[in-house]
Formats: sequence, C-alpha cells, structure tokens
Amino acid sequence: MDRRVISGGLISLLGLILIWIPEITRIKEALFIWIYGIPIFIIGIIILFNKKEDKIEQINYKGGKK
Repeated sequence: MDRRVISGGLISLLGLILIWIPEITRIKEALFIWIYGIPIFIIGIIILFNKKEDKIEQINYKGGKK
C-alpha cells in the first residue's frame, strides 16, 4: 500500500471518531470536539486523494561530479 493511503485513511478515521464521539456518549458540549474532528477529517480526505505529491517526490539524481 501507498503511504498516502495509509496516512490519509488513519487521519480520516481519527476525524470520524472525533465526530462520532458526541453522538455515542450524548455529550452536550460537543462543539469543542467537532471543532477538532471536522478539520482533521477534511485534512485526511485531502491527503487521501492528493496525487500531485507523488509526482513531486520523483526526483532524478545524476551521478558523478558537476
């Protein structure tokens, strides 16, 4: 598997867990949890579907002296 898929999936899963915690535990003050959960989930989705980063990492090195 690709590092992008693993890290994006884990971050998205963490965001979903933070979003679902208030629903499961019936916490009334859920706003502070959602303030962290929603952006973390969005960042995880962006990492998961960002394919431009893979193109940036492909660097061709030339051997020898300059």
